[in-house]
Amino acid sequence: MDKRKVITAYRRGFITMQECAQILGIDSLQIVGMVNDPEWIESSRVRGRQPVNG
Repeated sequence: MDKRKVITAYRRGFITMQECAQILGIDSLQIVGMVNDPEWIESSRVRGRQPVNG
């Protein structure tokens, strides 16, 4: 599963931090770093955009 999707699900409140860490197979403290990392935030925003056909 794509890490960005799991983190997005956590940010939106669909899963808990513990569930997020378990899905990704990492420690809960690492989740905090990933969620607050500007690179992860920007990459999830860019990937979520739909192309505009003009």
